[in-house]
Amino acid sequence: MDVNKNILLGKKIKEIRKSRGLTQDYLAEEVGIDAKHLSRIECGKNSLSLNLLYKICDALCVEPATIFDISQTKNKQQLIEAINLILEQSSEEKIRKLYKILINI
Repeated sequence: MDVNKNILLGKKIKEIRKSRGLTQDYLAEEVGIDAKHLSRIECGKNSLSLNLLYKICDALCVEPATIFDISQTKNKQQLIEAINLILEQSSEEKIRKLYKILINI
């Protein structure tokens, strides 16, 4: 698998993991790998075996096809979920700034 696909797959795994509110440490422990290895997978530096892919999918409660859906197009619900995740991780100051931007669009 080429590096670009590794990066896209890693980003997808990270996106799903974060949307589930899971840490790298937790997911790594669930699938039986070191957190550093998972980090390298999510960054696209390491590729993953089919066996590991299935373990990650099971731990994230998704089908493998979901991991391979690396298209950049998101539907409305996915965008809302991604925005909510960003908001949950943002400071109150940033949320206020975003609110001002949104009401002026």
